This record gives sequence, structure tokens and C-alpha cells, in this order.
Amino acid sequence: MPASKQAYPFRWRVMDAVENMASALWPSRFSRGLPYLMLLPAVLLVLLLVIGMIQIAESSAHTLDRSTFLPSEDYTGANYSQIFSTGLYWTVLWRSLLGSVIVTALCLVFAFPYSYLMVRTSSPLLRKFLLIALFLPFFIGQVVRAYGWLIILGNQGVANGLLGLVGIEPVRLLYNYPAVLFGLVQYMLPFAVLMLAPALTAIPEELESAANSLGASWWRTFTHIVLPLAKPGLVGAGLVVLTLSLTDFAMPAILGGGSQDFIANAIYDQFFRTSDQGMGAALTLILVGIGSLAVGLVFTLFGAGTLAMGRDRK
Repeated sequence: MPASKQAYPFRWRVMDAVENMASALWPSRFSRGLPYLMLLPAVLLVLLLVIGMIQIAESSAHTLDRSTFLPSEDYTGANYSQIFSTGLYWTVLWRSLLGSVIVTALCLVFAFPYSYLMVRTSSPLLRKFLLIALFLPFFIGQVVRAYGWLIILGNQGVANGLLGLVGIEPVRLLYNYPAVLFGLVQYMLPFAVLMLAPALTAIPEELESAANSLGASWWRTFTHIVLPLAKPGLVGAGLVVLTLSLTDFAMPAILGGGSQDFIANAIYDQFFRTSDQGMGAALTLILVGIGSLAVGLVFTLFGAGTLAMGRDRK
């Protein structure tokens, strides 16, 4: 009897009991429906998103009644007319779109060599250091990082302190457009590296060695082999950074000081400062539309990249 207990531990008996219970609750004849059951939570989340977007669209068709500060009962397109006829909103829309494109380009430029070195280095110590430096920012919230840049770039901050040591007067490094872009690049860079690294890992090193042995220079190897094969990762990283930058709130609010708002900041102001839910909902739909058009344009021109899960080979 003791030998039998040792040969069949108690935890195995518990697992058998759980398996029997699962078989009773979900018989084998229902096995074909298991994938659909596992897909159900995702479907529910998408359904909630669709319902929320429908409610936002319905709210965008109502203007704010200034006498009662409640949405009007009539359906109208006045909110959209006001957005497209007001220069302030055009400025915010253009600033957001241009900023997201600039941040995406800079992140790809900086992330590519970082990812390549992290993937190709033969030093385990250097690889671990690069991985730690990559993941460490994820343990610090975006707001905390933004406030950290306030300390570093402020008039009395570290950067101006160093400039003062060489006789340069304090420079305004905050509350302007470059400061917002700088903060976004620093925040989005790890996302770009994470999307690029798997694509570069999938490129066999033998291809580069073969090109070098055939007399190709480093630049020709990079432009004719590495860069084309890394295109899925570049597209995937660009899409992630573009959409996240376009919808960012914290960096423009903190580093922009209220003078360099993006669309998300304008939406927040309409919902929580002026209580104009209709205008905020209209801006929300415009933001969704701009993001969808940008992603669709990238898909059309470059394919879906790594987001296509290996099916898109354009």
C-alpha cells in the first residue's frame, strides 16, 4: 500500500478529479465547440467596444444646450461643422498627426540599430544589459517618466545646470513641441524595439556571411538583405508607434504644458472641463477615423508586417 501511494501521488489524484469534473461539465461530444468557447471572451470585448462606439456616435450628433448644460434632443451635425470650421481644431489635428509621424520615423531609426545589436551580439553580458535597459522603462509609468523629464529639462533642471557650467544661459527646454516629441520618442522606443527584434532574429546570419564572402560591403548587405527582410518588423513597429503616439495624452499634457495639446487632450477637455459630451464624442470619432485611415494606408502601401502573423508577404 505505501508503494502504491508513492507510485500514484496525491496531486495526480487531484488532477484526475479535476479532469473528471471537467469531462462532466464539458462532455467530449462538445469538443468541436471548444475553440469557439475560448474565443468568446474576445468576442465579448469587441462587442462591448462596438456598443461603446455606437453610443459615442449617437452622442456626437447632439450639441450642448448652454441653458441647461445638457445634450440637446435634436440630431445635428453641428459638432462636426464646428470642428472643421475652427482653426484651433485643425491645428490640434495637424499637430497630432504630424507628431505621430515624426515620432514613428525617429523611433524606427533609433530602434533598428538597438534591435540589431541586441540580436546579433555574441556577448551574453551585453545582450542582458540591452534587455534590462529595454524592459526597465516598463516598470515606470508614463506619467512618472514625464515628470522625470520635468526635473531634468526644467529651467533649474539638470540639463540647464550642465549648460550653466560652460557659461550658457538657461534655455527653455519644456512646454514646446520638441519637448513633447522628445518625450514620446523616449516612451515609444521600447515598443519599436520589441516589434523589430523578432523580425531581425528570423533573418539567418548565414545570409549576411554569404553576402560578405561574395564581396558585398556592409552597406550593400544591409540595404539589399537585412533591410528588406526586416520589412515586416519595421511595418509592425511603425503601426504600433504611430497609433500609440496619435492617441497619447500624458506627454502632450505634461511636457507640452497645455500649449501643445494632441487630440486626446482636446477630447479630455471637452468631456471633463467644458462638459460638452457631444463635441468630445465627435472628436473621438475623428480620432478613430484618422487612426483607421493611417493604418489602412500603411496596410495598402507596405502590408501588415508582423501584425499579419506570417501571412502577409508583401
